[in-house]
Amino acid sequence: MNQPKTLNWPALKAQAQTRWQALADREQLALQFVAWILALLLLWLIAIQPGLRSLRQAPAQLEALELQLQEMQALAAEARELRATPAVPIALAAQALQAASEHLGPAAKLSVNGDRAVLSVNGVGAEPLQAWLGEVRSAARARPLEAKLQRSPNGYTGTIVLMLSGAAP
Repeated sequence: MNQPKTLNWPALKAQAQTRWQALADREQLALQFVAWILALLLLWLIAIQPGLRSLRQAPAQLEALELQLQEMQALAAEARELRATPAVPIALAAQALQAASEHLGPAAKLSVNGDRAVLSVNGVGAEPLQAWLGEVRSAARARPLEAKLQRSPNGYTGTIVLMLSGAAP
């Protein structure tokens, strides 16, 4: 059986020292210079450059995080404001839903059953659907419970289930 060869470090070290001593002083000086240059290059690539890059990128990252924080605070304030608004009676909420759904045209069908409403859409664009959701949230105080939408070249197709959280009249 063949056994794997092991490195004989003392022999390799002795061989390297012999070769080093056989070199002229100028060659030794040139190799030392190259070794220093390589060491400085490695120091730059491993330790200094990544730190400088982080320092350069930090202000932009902090600004992006600050913008995200402001957006989240605005959304939290809007959520608090919506929670504080009084409930809309279910009958009025259903009327507001119906009026908002009429803006979507014949591609949308709304059915209201108690405190639940289901909007079925077929080929409704993103912007009208987004406007409808905003109107539903503000006018009817309805919350989306479930959305099953598929995007197609004609727009969105599927259903959105809403919860009407108003008090009975």
